Amino acid sequence: MILREDFLSDAHKFMRRADGTLMKFVSIGRKSSYKRDSESTSHRMEEKMINVVGVRFRTAGKIYYFAPGTFELVQGSHVIVETARGVEFGTVMIAPRELPEEKVIQPLKPVLRIATPEDEKTEEKNRQKEKEAFRICLEKIQKRGMEMKLVDAEYTFDNNKLLFYFTADGRIDFRELVKDLAAVFRTRIELRQIGVRDETKILGGIGICGRPLCCNTFLSEFAPVSIKMAKEQNLSLNPSKISGVCGRLMCCLKNEEETYEYLNSRLPSIGDYVTTFDRLRGEVQSVNVLRQTVKVIVEIDDEKEIREYKIDQIRFKPKRRKNHTKLSPEELKELSALEDKGKSKIDDAH
Repeated sequence: MILREDFLSDAHKFMRRADGTLMKFVSIGRKSSYKRDSESTSHRMEEKMINVVGVRFRTAGKIYYFAPGTFELVQGSHVIVETARGVEFGTVMIAPRELPEEKVIQPLKPVLRIATPEDEKTEEKNRQKEKEAFRICLEKIQKRGMEMKLVDAEYTFDNNKLLFYFTADGRIDFRELVKDLAAVFRTRIELRQIGVRDETKILGGIGICGRPLCCNTFLSEFAPVSIKMAKEQNLSLNPSKISGVCGRLMCCLKNEEETYEYLNSRLPSIGDYVTTFDRLRGEVQSVNVLRQTVKVIVEIDDEKEIREYKIDQIRFKPKRRKNHTKLSPEELKELSALEDKGKSKIDDAH
């Protein structure tokens, strides 16, 4: 029997038998796949890696990468590093590791040294000086009658700069206040206006769950939270129920959003008609998202009855979920005010 070869595509090779049927050469596909895998491996090997260490400057603050140099650093070590705003005292949160160069913001500033006992004492003195600076700044604000709320004072490790964080309803002209503070402290003064979420992150507190606030204990960055997330989780849209200590939507609404989106996608909407496994057809009266059950109003012998079914016991046509929550324009405006998509301004100077 005579065979001839036909190349029907770049990826696969076929041979045609005399009777007209095609026979596929699987080995060619394997070679092609092997070639692609080899090229991918080669690309990864050529990818330039860079050694970094992750450092944090305040509790639950953002982690920044620095060049570790030849220092032997472990998680929890205290280090002195060079930052955009001066020399700073930080804590190692991520031990030295290699990362692809494109994932690291350049230029990478160095770790100057591992913190010495003297450095530890200097840092403690700075914390005490910050309390005095806070008191003095508060007096200056009250003396000038400025409508601003002082939240925190912070010295850089080398005392080259003193930062004051405050909140206010609008823009504040604090030029004269800066002059007053510079005359007292004899160093560079920076006043930074922050949002209510940043204020809560700095001050801390206890949430309605009875636990310390997430933003003050472990959340390094704020995730955007929207009213849609509360609706997806079938929560009460009462502002006092879904807002946190800061007066904005609770950050924890984001935690289970993905799970609720998946579970809701498997359920019918209230008011939809479904067919049950026992061949009854009825209207959905309610759904239990977590248990994945549905209560259906069915008609049996001319009488209506509510029966509960598991999701795999009913059939329905999936469609976009209906929003049954009716809100007035005033309520919508009030809820929209709870959304805060602003970026944190605490750590953006490092």
